[in-house]
Parts: sequence; structure tokens; C-alpha cells
Amino acid sequence: MWRWEVETNKSIEPYTGTEINVGLETLSTNLVSYLSQMRLPHDNVLIPVDGRRPVFQNMSTVLDSLTDEQKAAAVYISKFTAACAVGLFDAALNYLWNETVRNLREKVAQFDIRYFFDSIINDPVRRSKLKDELDLEKLSDWELIRGCHTTGIITKNGFRHLDYVRDMRNHASAAHPNQNEITGLQIVSWLETCIREVLAREPAGAVVDVRKLLKSLREEQLSVDDVVPVQNGLSSLPDDLARSLLHAVLGMYTDTDIDTQTKDNIKLVARSIWDNSSDEARREAGLKQATLAANGEVTRANLTREFIEIVDGTEFLTDEILATEMSTTLDNLMTAHSGWDNFFTEAAPARLLHRLVPENGHIPRPVLAKYVKTVVMCRIGNGYGVSWAAQGYYDDLLKRFSDDHILQFIKLVHESEVSSRLRFSKCAAQYQKLAATMKTQVVRPRLKEMLIIMEEYPRDRISKIISDARYIQIRNALQI
Repeated sequence: MWRWEVETNKSIEPYTGTEINVGLETLSTNLVSYLSQMRLPHDNVLIPVDGRRPVFQNMSTVLDSLTDEQKAAAVYISKFTAACAVGLFDAALNYLWNETVRNLREKVAQFDIRYFFDSIINDPVRRSKLKDELDLEKLSDWELIRGCHTTGIITKNGFRHLDYVRDMRNHASAAHPNQNEITGLQIVSWLETCIREVLAREPAGAVVDVRKLLKSLREEQLSVDDVVPVQNGLSSLPDDLARSLLHAVLGMYTDTDIDTQTKDNIKLVARSIWDNSSDEARREAGLKQATLAANGEVTRANLTREFIEIVDGTEFLTDEILATEMSTTLDNLMTAHSGWDNFFTEAAPARLLHRLVPENGHIPRPVLAKYVKTVVMCRIGNGYGVSWAAQGYYDDLLKRFSDDHILQFIKLVHESEVSSRLRFSKCAAQYQKLAATMKTQVVRPRLKEMLIIMEEYPRDRISKIISDARYIQIRNALQI
């Protein structure tokens, strides 16, 4: 720690350890004496001088991380030092943390505040109430530092250290009544953490690239050629940044005041952002759609749904939303299948159903039986044939069948609508072809055994297979 001449502002010799000790002892003695004269408590109020000494022995090294300009504006460090000097470490920690929070809010405001809010606030109702820099005060300290980590303003390591300092500030500082002790080495190490991770550090690298991308999406008119470098760069984003970018872009897309140019720009990069995001981030997007719908925000829910369709992410919709949409689509498909000119009219609902079903074939449990029945009935046809316009969709959906789907397929022969249709030779032939195909997909041996029986059963009697002894035996084993 250096002594400065006021007249010339030139540095002279640093304080020696002896001078520091004498100064602290004198200050402490005088303060305790004053408290005693005022008949105020003084025992266990101040940290002993020996405990304060490590702060001043290490302060010079810690402050080396700051530029002269930063030091000149660091009033908080002066208050921190004064509090340490008199032995009030809890107050010193409070000064330090308040400045750290203030600095983080400033960095967020200068960086991209809409991106920040979109990245950390999943509740659409709460998000709608957060708009500008003043609203940063509505966030808890934990949300602030977590958001700064999520958006890359601070590092993962920085987040861990700051979260610890935050916790100590809450439990061992003057912010809350306590009797916890803080050592000199602890308090000076926390000062070093806050300086190194926040006060002397500016965002750099990938986080700056994300900021530039968001600015371009909002302010420029992009073309396919413009976004090629962007798409290449997205693959190198850290998971946390990729996740926050997806949240931010989805937030922009669902803003009811979004302009057409920004929306078109987002469509160009949406799939790349989605593909480079984690499954957890994608599930959060699906949950956002469900939350908006549940809150009656129809327009924003529809925009979220539109975004998810653009990126082919319907598998990440919540089961409740997916089940509702799928049930309606299945009804529409069955209506088209049963109506006039079905060879042509089935295509539209079949295409929509195909878009709703994820590559892994997952179907919400409430509509699983209905889904299998509808797809199979449409694929075996109505006695005249199968819709040429929709057959490709059905075949692709059938390839996604798992054991759960196939179990429902086997149970279809108990359905009067299906067994009635199996009396037509063309439908029976198609049904048995499906059984032959599915036996190559199935995992459970009993299911495979049942499919073989169905495949080889006399075609003209397949509608009555439920009376066959072998069928009954395996059905009982499968507990159908």
C-alpha cells in the first residue's frame, strides 16, 4: 500500500509492517476509548488488530488488477478499506458486494438488457414486466449473477466464487444481524474475487459475438449468404451461451411488436440456433409454449408454436399440448379418411400429423391408442386402396413405431371398426404386411411371436384371429 504526497501526487516509500501495526493499534485504541466514554458496547464489536493485518499486507497486490482510472473511481474500495481498518469486516463485505451488484447491473444495461431478461426469465407473465435498466433492481442478487453467467458476462468459475461471496454476504455481513466471524484473509480474497471476476473485467469472446448477432437481427436486413458465417460460429458456442441465445431469439420472435424484417432474420438462423442448443433448452422452449397457452396469451403461444415448427422441434412440446393438438389432428384425419375423395383430402391432415410426431416416435400416453388406430386404419385402406397422397407419411410414421405402438397394433383386432375392415382382402393383406414389417422393429420376444402369428394367419380369417388358441395364449401372457 503506497503513501501519496498531496502536493505533487508522487509516490514515496510504502508503509512498513511496523507502521501499519502502529496505525491500526492507535486507531483501534482511540475508537474503543471513545465507545467507552460514550458508554457504548465495545467488546467483540471490532475485529482484533491481528485479524486486520492480513488485509493491509495483501491490499497492494490485489489492487494491481485495477487500472489507475478504475482506482480513481473506486470509492467503494476506500469505504471497504476504512471499514477493515476499524475492524468492521461485515460492513466492508457489504460495501464490496453492493459495488459488485451495481457494476454487474451496469454491464447488463450496456450489453443487451432484452437478451439478459429473455435468457433468465422463463415465466412469460413476469418477463412482460421487465423492460429496462431500472427493472434490474427487481431481480434478486442470485438471479443477477446467474443471469450474468448464463449470458457470458461472467465466467463459470466467476459465478461459483461470486455465489459463495453472495452467500457469505447474506449470512456474515452487516446486511443481516449475525455473530459470524470473518478473517482478514477471507475478506481480502473476496475483494480479489470481485475485482478479478467483475470490477476489472469486461465481456469478451463469444459473448460479444452473441451481442453482435442480436444487434444484427434487430437492425439489419440479412440474407442467406449473410448468415452462413453465423451458422458456422454457433457450433463453437458454450452450452450456457447457446441456451441463453435460444431463449433470447425465441423471446424476440414471440414479441408481439416485432417487425417483419427482424422476424425474417430470425427465421434464417433459428434452425442453427436450435440444433446447437441442448435438449434441456429445447424442452424449456416447449414449456414456454404451454405456459403461454395456460395463461391465455394466445398470440404469443401461437408465435412460440410457429417458431418450434420452423425448427422441427415439436417433440419438445409438453405432452399436454402435444396430446391436445394430436387428438384434433387425428380426428381431422379420420374425418378425411371416411369422407368423399379421401385419396386426395387425407394429405393435409396426414402431413400435419407427420410434423407433430417426433423422430423418436414419442406419443403422449392419452392419445397413443387413438394414434395407432388412426394411422393403421388409414394405411390398410378402406377396401378400395390407400390414399396415394398420404401413404408416404403413414409409412414414415409406422417406421417410428416402438414396442408400445406395436402392442396397440396387436390389440386393434379387438376393435370392431378394424375387424370389420379386415374382412376386405385388400385391407387384410395390408394389415399382415404391417405385421411382417413390425416384427423387424420389435424388441420383446412375445410381441414378435404374436406378429408372426398374425403375418402367417389365413388372410380370409384374420378378422377372427382373436378366437385362435395361440393368439389367446400369447395375449394372456402380454396381459392385453
